[in-house]
Amino acid sequence: MKRTSTLILSLLMAATGMACTNLIVGKRASADGSVMATYNADDYGSYGFIHFYPAGTHAAGTMRALYDYETNNYLGEIPEAPYTYGVVGQMNDQQLTILETTFGGREELVDSTGLMDYGSLMYVTLQRAKNAREAIDVWVALANTYGYKSEGESITFADPNEVWVMDMIGRGPGEKGILWVARRLPDDCITGHANQARITTFPLKDKENCLYAKDVISFARKKGYFTGKDKEFSFRDAYSPNDFSARRICDARVWSFFNRCCAGMERYLPYAQGFEEGTEEMPWCIKPDKPVTLNALKQAMRDHFEGTPFDMTSDIGAGPYEMPYRPTPLFFEVDSVKYYHERPISTQQTAVTYVAQMRSWLPNHVGGVLWVGLDDANMVAYTPLYCCATEIPECYSESVANAFTFTPRSAYWLCNAVANFVYPRYCQLFPELKAVRDQLDNDFEGLLDKTDKEALSMSTEEAVRHLSAYGCRAAGAMMDRWRGLFERLIVKYNDMAEKPEENGQYKRTAGGEHVPLIRPGYPERYRRAIVKETGDRYKASR
Repeated sequence: MKRTSTLILSLLMAATGMACTNLIVGKRASADGSVMATYNADDYGSYGFIHFYPAGTHAAGTMRALYDYETNNYLGEIPEAPYTYGVVGQMNDQQLTILETTFGGREELVDSTGLMDYGSLMYVTLQRAKNAREAIDVWVALANTYGYKSEGESITFADPNEVWVMDMIGRGPGEKGILWVARRLPDDCITGHANQARITTFPLKDKENCLYAKDVISFARKKGYFTGKDKEFSFRDAYSPNDFSARRICDARVWSFFNRCCAGMERYLPYAQGFEEGTEEMPWCIKPDKPVTLNALKQAMRDHFEGTPFDMTSDIGAGPYEMPYRPTPLFFEVDSVKYYHERPISTQQTAVTYVAQMRSWLPNHVGGVLWVGLDDANMVAYTPLYCCATEIPECYSESVANAFTFTPRSAYWLCNAVANFVYPRYCQLFPELKAVRDQLDNDFEGLLDKTDKEALSMSTEEAVRHLSAYGCRAAGAMMDRWRGLFERLIVKYNDMAEKPEENGQYKRTAGGEHVPLIRPGYPERYRRAIVKETGDRYKASR
């Protein structure tokens, strides 16, 4: 989802927040041999739900309506394909996954007359392509045929065997199509993108690992974005110039992922801190020190820069309860001086979070698992949906609620109700949420092998029904636990106090009433801050 363009940021410094993060793991870099890719879809005001398109056949002349991914405004229609694959969230039934982050780039290259936005391209391509390389071909053909209307995007194309990352941007009004470069991630590496183009220079003659628009360099020359030799051409520098916000607000998230997985990332810290050009740039990809597990990748999606120079829990912005979140706008002004908040991977505005797991040693209907959460990744448990699903849980559907209607039947709204109760007293309440979240994560991961084996013992048709039903049961179990969590939090921590417990039960008087409540007040660090700020104003002995 959207990142306001670099130009707008540098002029106004008033973006509502850099949106979306993808973290990517090659099959030889993962602990179990699966390809994994993640997506935090971050956009304030968006209602979180799972897109679902059943597989289908379509008669000649059938048209496909297109709707803008962010506004739902009608865009137009294109001819439908004769056959379309089923799609659950961001994965199709062939285990192809497509994810994105918006980098914006040069705003003059946006073509508002284009028919397809990035969301339309994602879902139409998922319905028409079997693997990552085929998806790139389909994507480029669609954009060049019908026109591209969005800003610059980084796209993840992942299948059970390989991952490609594409940086792309439009050609501007009157020039239909896209300028793009796509690089294949080495199988033993990890990478990521977070609202800044990540491809700089690239191998011009390695067609097995690098593909690009034939005029991606000559177009930049024509526009005056580049004047050097072809081998010196950097897509990022030409189409999304790298400024402070691109490094500190965007690439710092990728640095934090790398820092979790590989020692020695301190050498790239000055770059991630947004210091001036000339610092050592972070590599496009790295080899992790040890294989990345599914759970480790989920934890990376919950990252707030803990234990790094960017840590958000200790300054006054964290408030009294060490909250690693900041209200937007991301940039703010005091006495005509511009300031910013850190922007971590985990953020309160996430509408949907995914961890896609694609496994080449299993048939497609069993191999593809999309781990799903609706709301901030740190504040939800991921539940599994198999890519073959012919139905999705009601709590994840767009029919149960919307951005203007609350219901506890909606996973998005129930999870937001819990999260928004926890945020203001984070260090006090979050351990309760974390315990439930981690237990559910461990339970669902522990059941994966058993569920796979059950499906493999069945016919394909039976397995599809079994796995579809399992995804609904898993989501239902999560919802039950989350309702219980909300009830516990509101009862135990009501009115900024705490009911004492013993052996898992609330303490009561002989007559059954509550005993005196625990009234913790502010943590000591904040009490000291109050005294420092107010002096003797509140001193009791006068």
